[in-house]
Amino acid sequence: MESYKREFIEFLQSANVLKFGDFTAKSGRKIPYFINAGEIKTGDQICRLGEFYAKAYTEKFGDKKCVLYGPAYKGIPIAVSAAGALSRVGIDVPFFFNRKEAKDHGEGGVFVGYVPKAGEEVVIVEDVITAGTAIRESMEILSPLADVKVAATFVMVDRKEKGKTDKSAMQEVADEFGFPVYSVVDVYDIIEFLEEDEANRENVERIKNYLAVNGAKA
Repeated sequence: MESYKREFIEFLQSANVLKFGDFTAKSGRKIPYFINAGEIKTGDQICRLGEFYAKAYTEKFGDKKCVLYGPAYKGIPIAVSAAGALSRVGIDVPFFFNRKEAKDHGEGGVFVGYVPKAGEEVVIVEDVITAGTAIRESMEILSPLADVKVAATFVMVDRKEKGKTDKSAMQEVADEFGFPVYSVVDVYDIIEFLEEDEANRENVERIKNYLAVNGAKA
């Protein structure tokens, strides 16, 4: 496993973002582990999270400048921290996010921050994708931006679960909208990490059993 992936999983655990137990995902599935970006609560934590996203971004895009979009609410601090982290390595990118309700006074509108111009590329930064619902919502919100192309989506963890078909939700999003979805780590990286400690045996078995039923086939 690459060192940055190990560091990221350790970070998720130390910040209590990665949890084990019985949870219900946005998709309605009962899941044995949960990724909760809402547990990121300190300046140091959000800065570190942004650095991991920035690393994933530069691995795929190099020094290319795309506009970062953070869907409300959890995507907002991710977009801000990732933009800050990119600026510290010499890549100054704009960012923006949406309001849950359009503002009818002041500057008005649904977007806050930079508004992408025709021909510019947008990168969506989210916490996780389970069934792809949040990304479809984001695409609907972004649809009024004429001639703006979404270049990719970046998430913390690829859960490697089925979407509406036997394909992964991330692959379904890629197929449906024509852009790739990248993750810092995936569930199999988490399993590999957990298997290094015998104390994690029960959690590993529960995740494997879950994937045997709900895991993507492609």
